Amino acid sequence: MDTAGTHKQSFGQTEINWDKLNKTKFYVVGAGIFSGITVALYPISVVKTRMQVASHDSVERGAVSVIKGLLKADGIPGLYKGFGTVITGAIPTRIIFLTALETTKVAAFKVVEPLKLSEPTQAALANGIAGMMASLCSQTVFVPVDVVSQRLMVQGYSGHANYNGGMDVIRKVLKTDGIRGLYRGFGLSVMTYSPTSAVWWASYGASQRFIWRVSDDVIATPSQGKIVLGQAAGGIFAGATASCITTPLDTIKTRLQVTVNEKRPTARQVVRNLIAEDGWTGFYRGLGPRFFSMSTWGTSMILAYEYLKRLCAKDE
Repeated sequence: MDTAGTHKQSFGQTEINWDKLNKTKFYVVGAGIFSGITVALYPISVVKTRMQVASHDSVERGAVSVIKGLLKADGIPGLYKGFGTVITGAIPTRIIFLTALETTKVAAFKVVEPLKLSEPTQAALANGIAGMMASLCSQTVFVPVDVVSQRLMVQGYSGHANYNGGMDVIRKVLKTDGIRGLYRGFGLSVMTYSPTSAVWWASYGASQRFIWRVSDDVIATPSQGKIVLGQAAGGIFAGATASCITTPLDTIKTRLQVTVNEKRPTARQVVRNLIAEDGWTGFYRGLGPRFFSMSTWGTSMILAYEYLKRLCAKDE
């Protein structure tokens, strides 16, 4: 029996290619689904960001103390500081990201197939290239949203300024730094999110091939339940891998983007300050929330994404 061929057929039951999707339905329904996930997981980003920018003598440095401080000062709305800006920018960002991801993935698979590598390795390379390209394409929209939302997240915390909403942040940034201010940390954002996206999608793509390769049910058509379990496992693995590798760059980027003092630090100065305050462990500030966020977000996102693709598949 051709088990290799059967494996590909079995994996094919879990994979829906870009050309098989109803694009209009995909974008409209996807906007709703991913907005819902953002609502659920947004507080984790607020906590992570505050932990990363806390000064050495700040009272609230741990996740629990940050949450308590937010709830005491602002109640539940405190956990959603900057949410309006993020949700507004998320829709165009995701459209750009997902379009670039899927189209690049198709092209990348055509490039790596002649190399005769193992299926998990091919998947890791193709998905990694696609994830990096998608991130690069979406950064032009994402970075200004990130700058504004992060300033709102940390306003009034650990010496940071207060604002009257996202438009107030934009006005003050433009007045002080011009349009370049909205792209502050752009280089580090590219260096942070592009590798993160590459590692995440490479890990997910490879894990899916590996899971279905070693599955006891590889000969049979997998049930929907088993497909979901396999995708969830891949999402957890990808999120954990990406968070551990890229948290130091994320910490540096966040500190650069939220600083509003007259004398703005360079990336090198941020690195020196982190080492002076906490040693090398300073680079992993907020690792717990980021690890949890990326694993939870990754699993939720990929399950929603794969469900969305099944929902929007064209009738054969």
